[in-house]
Amino acid sequence: MIVNFSISIILFLSIFTSSANAEASLSVSPNTLKRSGDNVTIQWSDVDTPSNLDWLGIYSPPDSPHDHFIGYEFLNASSTWTSGYGSITLPLTNLRSDYAFRIFRWTQSEIDTKHLDHDQNPLPGTKHLLAESEKVTFGSAVDKAEQIHLAFENKPNRMQVTFVAGDGDERFVRYGEAKDMLGNSAAARGIRYDREQMCNAPANSSIGWRDPGWIFHTVLKNLNPAVRNYYQIGSEAKGWSEIYSFISRDMYAQETRAFIFGDMGCATPYRTFIRTQQESKSTVKWILRDIEALGDKASFISHIGDISYARGYSWVWDEFFAQIEPIASKVPYHVCIGNHEYDFPAQPWKPDWAASIYGNDGGGECGVPYSLRFNMPGNSTELTGTKAPLTRNLYYSYDAGSVHFLSISTETNFLEGGTQYEFIKRDLESVNRNKTPFVVVQGHRPMYTTSNEVRDTTIRQKMLEHLEPLLVKNEVTLAIWGHVHRYERFCPISNNTCGKLWKGSPVHLVVGMGGHDWQSNWAVRPNHPDLPIFPQPEESMYRTGEFGYTRLVANKDKLTVSFVGNHDGEVHDTVEMLATGEVISGSRDDFKSSDAATAPAPVEVTSGSKDDTESSNAQTVPSSATFVEKSEASDGSWFVKGAGLVVIGVVLGFIAGYFTGVKKGSSARNRWIPVKSEEI
Repeated sequence: MIVNFSISIILFLSIFTSSANAEASLSVSPNTLKRSGDNVTIQWSDVDTPSNLDWLGIYSPPDSPHDHFIGYEFLNASSTWTSGYGSITLPLTNLRSDYAFRIFRWTQSEIDTKHLDHDQNPLPGTKHLLAESEKVTFGSAVDKAEQIHLAFENKPNRMQVTFVAGDGDERFVRYGEAKDMLGNSAAARGIRYDREQMCNAPANSSIGWRDPGWIFHTVLKNLNPAVRNYYQIGSEAKGWSEIYSFISRDMYAQETRAFIFGDMGCATPYRTFIRTQQESKSTVKWILRDIEALGDKASFISHIGDISYARGYSWVWDEFFAQIEPIASKVPYHVCIGNHEYDFPAQPWKPDWAASIYGNDGGGECGVPYSLRFNMPGNSTELTGTKAPLTRNLYYSYDAGSVHFLSISTETNFLEGGTQYEFIKRDLESVNRNKTPFVVVQGHRPMYTTSNEVRDTTIRQKMLEHLEPLLVKNEVTLAIWGHVHRYERFCPISNNTCGKLWKGSPVHLVVGMGGHDWQSNWAVRPNHPDLPIFPQPEESMYRTGEFGYTRLVANKDKLTVSFVGNHDGEVHDTVEMLATGEVISGSRDDFKSSDAATAPAPVEVTSGSKDDTESSNAQTVPSSATFVEKSEASDGSWFVKGAGLVVIGVVLGFIAGYFTGVKKGSSARNRWIPVKSEEI
């Protein structure tokens, strides 16, 4: 009896001692992922005296130094963390390298207030490693084609295809007009860029740099107009991707459909060194809805600068292309260069007046990833003045249906006498207005905005001096800009004065609301800059802090732009431009106010409310059901129910409250939403 009792005591003490001395463990499941975006579950146990500063580091490649993680999460993201065990599930993007995970203990006394992330939060410390996981691999999928995106080519019967793979071995795109008859084949050419070609940190640092893989490019030729083409990427040796499809361009088409926005960025499933853009997921979601609703009607996307917001952290480009692939593999995805793709201290064109404008917003990338990961129509290039390759995709133009589109660069020389200026001048003067009665110019930094962007005042003045005369003389219909992370629509305007028609006074739109969540305030009253009061100037017809995108649809007679808000996927503002020059405002109360003295004066703009337009043209403002379910029915099915009932009012010249922004909560009223005050 005494012996049995003694044995029990010994066993108890043995178990207790074993538990007390147990080391933390970390495991992953599954160990092999089949494709980019698959989930992995990371589980830990036996974490002694858990702290809310304990954290999980995400590493790729797996042998990266402790402080060279690509992302992290705190263990308190798991509901059971206080018990010393838990799990976190994350989708992983194929970075053409394995992943591994580590958990660390970080203490309050070790917080380094000088080692901060983009939001000025201390980055976690790596002094106390608790456990490491085994590797997670993509297996044979590491060499599959990923990040697929399309673009127009100079010839309308062609389509460009770009993708990324893990090695430079030969790849092909096979294509045809039936899934089971991909009888055509195009060889893809692989290129890459290296760390030494980056211009500054973090892009050329060991923390920011990751191998970008091989970037492949090819052109699909001899496409029949306006038909669905199926395509598949790979090789017999490396395997083939799933089958994708797109609608080919029709050079004789009169209809145009585009989705236009700027400054979208991407989301990451983890915290990292820089702020990422969660709202970008909603933008992609709603655009995908619209593309699918169009069925066999062609469309394309135009992303006007500030593309991924990688800013020197290479893997963010991979996250971006993985995020847009569901839409960019279906329709052409066009881009303009922005400050966050390009700007660097030694950039070759930096006049004295731009010294404080062109900084280091590109994070040392100096346009290299942007130039090699995209292939736009045209052949514009600029020297970088460094080891970096030529900067590409700067300015180019193309026709789509009844619209001529011109994309320009606001980050390189646009002044009179320069190469870009001459290109813009020749291009606008050569537009065939019988074929394309409407002309749209796109660039990143806005020529007009009522936001409080003081730093860009000089560049706006230069754009007004050098570029606006070209837009006015050549009767540009619409000028679309990004950079300011809001949506704003102006009256037909030139020389800061509202005009009667868009002919001679282009309508300007700011569409930088694609996803980046930093928003500047609107400009304050010049006679009271000390007070947080933000009157809406007369030339600003509609403005909002709502995230979203715009839809552009046109035929020979009319071009319509609608702003779709991300919070509900509904239309919140609409403007129509007729080929005859008239501008029809789609916001019912643009010129009505409870105080007529503060309302914008009418500028030959007739009401475009639903009640007005339905009587003369029932296709102008169909319901959302019409757009989604009856996309074959009419080319006017771009408007979602209630689009014409958006209310804009400027109340007493100002809105009390520190943060402002107009948000259309329903077709009957406006809401003001708070915005952040941080650096762009």
